[in-house]
Amino acid sequence: MHPPESAPEEPSFATQRDPRLRILIPVIVAMAFLMEQLDSTIITTAIPDMARSLGTTPVRLNVAVTAYVLTVAAFIPVSGWFADRFGARRVFIAALLIFTTGSVLCGMADSFGMLVAMRIVQGLGGAMMTPVGRLILLRSFPRSELMTAMMYMSLPAVIGPVAGPLLGGFLTTYISWRWIFYANVPFGIIGIVLALRYLDDVRDDTSHKFDFGGFFLVATGVVLLQFGMENVSHPLVSAPANAALMVAAVLLLLGFRYYARGVAEPVVDLTLFRQRSFAVGTLAGGFCRIAINGMPYLLPLMLQIGLGLSPVASGLLTFVGSVGAIFIRPLLSRLLRAFGFGNVLIGSALAASAMMAAGSLIGPATPYWLIVLYVLVFGVTRTVQFMTSNTLAYADTPDEKLSRATSLGGILQQLTVSFGVSLSAMLLSIVSWHGEALTPGHFHEVFLIMAILPLLAIPGFLLLRPEDGVHISGYRKK
Repeated sequence: MHPPESAPEEPSFATQRDPRLRILIPVIVAMAFLMEQLDSTIITTAIPDMARSLGTTPVRLNVAVTAYVLTVAAFIPVSGWFADRFGARRVFIAALLIFTTGSVLCGMADSFGMLVAMRIVQGLGGAMMTPVGRLILLRSFPRSELMTAMMYMSLPAVIGPVAGPLLGGFLTTYISWRWIFYANVPFGIIGIVLALRYLDDVRDDTSHKFDFGGFFLVATGVVLLQFGMENVSHPLVSAPANAALMVAAVLLLLGFRYYARGVAEPVVDLTLFRQRSFAVGTLAGGFCRIAINGMPYLLPLMLQIGLGLSPVASGLLTFVGSVGAIFIRPLLSRLLRAFGFGNVLIGSALAASAMMAAGSLIGPATPYWLIVLYVLVFGVTRTVQFMTSNTLAYADTPDEKLSRATSLGGILQQLTVSFGVSLSAMLLSIVSWHGEALTPGHFHEVFLIMAILPLLAIPGFLLLRPEDGVHISGYRKK
């Protein structure tokens, strides 16, 4: 008599149990990512209209931009702990609800103070949405299919910064500035409904206590650092005061490094940097992201100030970069399989440097079709670099450290976006330090300086070995 056959083991990943989730889960998370990415930039073109409506000045209204960014920076470090403690699905839905509610209240704001307060509410939701959404993706797909998930996740990061100003300008011009916030509502509601229906509520070990001391050091340090970088492009305090804040930020973060050695479960796990793929993907990749994130600030400004284009026309030209992102996405897996993470990252860093330098060749006589081609190629380069470094960062991270990795990775990505814009603005002010009006020549100088940054990432990329992330890339060294 044969022993009874045991029931087949249920697949451990949601996307293996239900093939529909291979599309649905990335779409749900990407929807949240796109809302958060758009909200970081969409308000900038609406500031003059908002200031008139709320009875304040455009300079003062920059506080609304800064308040959102600082809140996101402050609360990203705790997102992983909350996901482990309360469940990633529950925290993600709560973040969507908070963000959507904050969006409605921002649109209803009848005073400057109410707008700033509601932007803080939005930022609290945004701080949880992005890293927890990334964690959900990482836990829903087996590592061999991680590239597919990361492609969906990275697209909003590529499209958001170039689409935000364009969409904000369109809504403000033809409807009302309040609709830049109301536009989030249908996406938030759809995201909540789909998340309730399709996402698993996976949680990790909940035994470790919350690290209040570490949270204070990291959150305060990151907020001061973020504020200092934001202050370069949106001045709120004097230059000496800003320098003092930046020094204080660095001291706090260095203090956390010392503090974390004596804590069993620090709020940010710095031991992740001992893992080569995570360190290279986040730190070396960060040099490329700083330069690349400066482009959505520099190019539209040069097109408007240097070439005399309208905000809508320059926005339409720069938006073409998102077309390049969509074009290269299906080919990226083949590139990694043929060349491996290291070679693709080095190649994209060289290409990013060349494309930044090529921005110095754009002038009043440059035909529009050539600018469109330039932006399209840059969009391809940007997508390859972002998707490859983001995927590498989590490729070899142990499952038990994924929540902490997404928190730390989220902090670093947030800082590289701000640093790219702030560095670009600072360099523009330096090259025109006599107070002279900006010309295409000033922008050309900044493009050439920024082109150095991707090259600084190459020594880090050279540290990669053929086996790093091989179970994702499928690369086999010949």
